[in-house]
Amino acid sequence: MKTKTNIDKGSLPAGASYRLTVKYLIISAFLLTGIQTSLLAQVPAAPFTKPSWWIGGAAGANFNFDRGTTQQLNADLTVPAAFHHGRGVGLFLAPLVEFHRPGSRWGIMLQAGYDSRRSSFREILTPCNCPADLSTNLGYLTVEPGLRFAPFRSGFYLFGGPRLAFNVQKSFTYSQQANPAYPEQVVNPDVTGDFSMVNKTLLSLQIGAGYDLPLSSMEKQTQVVFSPFVSFQPYFGQSPRSKETWTLTTLRIGAAFKFGRGHKNSSTAESEATDSEVRFSVNSPENIPAERQVRETFPLRNYVFFNIGSTEIPDRYVLLRKEQVKDFKEDRLEMFKPEEVSGRSERQMVAYYNVLNILGDRMGKNPATTITLVGSSEKGPADGRAMAESVRQYLVGVFGIDASRISIEGRDKPKIPSEQRGGTLELDLLREGDRRVSIESRSPSLLMEFQSGPDAPLKPVEIVALQEAPLDSYVTFSAAGGEEPFTSWSLEIRDEKGKVQNFGPYTMQQVSIPGKSILGTLPEGNYQVAMTGQTKAGKRVKKETSVHMVLWTPPENEDAMRFSVIFEFNESKATRIYEKYLTGIVVPKIPNGGKVIIHGHTDIIGEETHNETLSLARANEVRDILERSLSKAGRTGITFEVHGFGEDQNFSPFDNRFPEERFYNRTVVIDIIPRQ
Repeated sequence: MKTKTNIDKGSLPAGASYRLTVKYLIISAFLLTGIQTSLLAQVPAAPFTKPSWWIGGAAGANFNFDRGTTQQLNADLTVPAAFHHGRGVGLFLAPLVEFHRPGSRWGIMLQAGYDSRRSSFREILTPCNCPADLSTNLGYLTVEPGLRFAPFRSGFYLFGGPRLAFNVQKSFTYSQQANPAYPEQVVNPDVTGDFSMVNKTLLSLQIGAGYDLPLSSMEKQTQVVFSPFVSFQPYFGQSPRSKETWTLTTLRIGAAFKFGRGHKNSSTAESEATDSEVRFSVNSPENIPAERQVRETFPLRNYVFFNIGSTEIPDRYVLLRKEQVKDFKEDRLEMFKPEEVSGRSERQMVAYYNVLNILGDRMGKNPATTITLVGSSEKGPADGRAMAESVRQYLVGVFGIDASRISIEGRDKPKIPSEQRGGTLELDLLREGDRRVSIESRSPSLLMEFQSGPDAPLKPVEIVALQEAPLDSYVTFSAAGGEEPFTSWSLEIRDEKGKVQNFGPYTMQQVSIPGKSILGTLPEGNYQVAMTGQTKAGKRVKKETSVHMVLWTPPENEDAMRFSVIFEFNESKATRIYEKYLTGIVVPKIPNGGKVIIHGHTDIIGEETHNETLSLARANEVRDILERSLSKAGRTGITFEVHGFGEDQNFSPFDNRFPEERFYNRTVVIDIIPRQ
């Protein structure tokens, strides 16, 4: 007599098996999260970056769970009783490709290979009281694109996406044993065959988690990663046959090997001291004498901010008399200054405070243009309309614009509000920013290049000025790796005569200080620099190095250009609006062999550490767009320098007293420096 051991005897009910599958996935994800937490470590500077592209292969086991009903196996075989529940283990093999930039949370991935859904149904009893078994051998060629998300910007990642499967195997084996009450009965031979009415193509989905464990050092250009993963593929879309109700749910556990090539890390440090945790360096540029005449393309915020409780245009805006209109010119805005202008970025704020005059002048020169003024007030739409009406009366009364060309609306919140639902911090500052009149238009002559629609920014103005001590002339101090072990670090700078200057404390890894702050009126000098860090365990770490500094001076002419990109509150992805502008206007202005300095900023709203991260994300977003465009154009030899200054008021372009200044501080500034 033939005997057979069935793996499902005494197994859990189908519902419990399904719930257990979900528990497996959750537990696995927590285990991977635990690995990620324990393995977050200090990454010292290395000669190569992490790769963006990875290729390799994945293998794993599919734990398959059968549910539903199957009885008519094909046209020639209908078994005496229906099978309902089963489970089994199948093989998964697939090559893979992944793309995710170092430090980015988002990426894409693709696997395509062989996917087995082999399983055995739970033993049943036929009407003759004979035990019966059914084992299946389903196989697919599967294509699995997915979106990858690394919430901690580390090796731990989540993924999800569709699964497209093409059936290549559909065989089964049916066996029926003798009635135990009649042990001498002749046993029927096993029946093998192929299922009929099998779905040739399946479209389903999967979600999962994984962790990238480096197997090679970043000292090597070719890097290898071992990546265990777990994924869950529910029964939606996984019905093997178009007949009956049989479905499959799969838990896949496996691992992948991935290979990628990093790029060389550039370093401009002149002097450096390292240990196992922190790399401390100082970069003091040569400061080749140059007087930079900067042509700045300055964006116009299409907002007019109103004081709380008033519907009159604030007096900090430049408001002309009718007889002054004939003398107003965009390229001579310094003739029309407000009475009080912030000390920082005075020239830029003069441009912004003339926004209504610039708008009136442009509408007068372009009679076909129309605008909509949308007033937003915490008191309600009626108060918002009153604010918008104040702006319309000014444009009509002073610039003579036909009132029919200006429509007005009232709202209680702007379309892109600063105050978010559920927010509890710094609400006064956020509400000041939401009390405003937005200028909307569909007239191309009023709007930024390549933009259209009511949300498009106004066309920027050009400002020409002499630049004082540019950012690339600053002395840069870097405690790379200090962000993890240090709570803060400070600088002590001693000159040749023993005079000591102290700077800090700092929490970011890199700090830039104007050379003039250290040198004063001296043209150059030699300095001893000591960095002292306070670790989270309370230990003090001190590192020293020496550096020669040269004061930035301006005897020769040199042209430079500056552009700015504006972001909405707490956003780092708003550059979609500017992508065509950056690629079509900014990129052609970058000279071969030139240098692009990108620095991101935020306003003072929010946590300081969050703002540092946000400003760097904004700067990197702009750099990525510029680099992609340059690469497509075959442009090389251009160097980039990226900074994220957060809300640091030593470097913020504007003050933070008024909402318009805070809005302008949500920016990325792009300085294009000619080849030295």
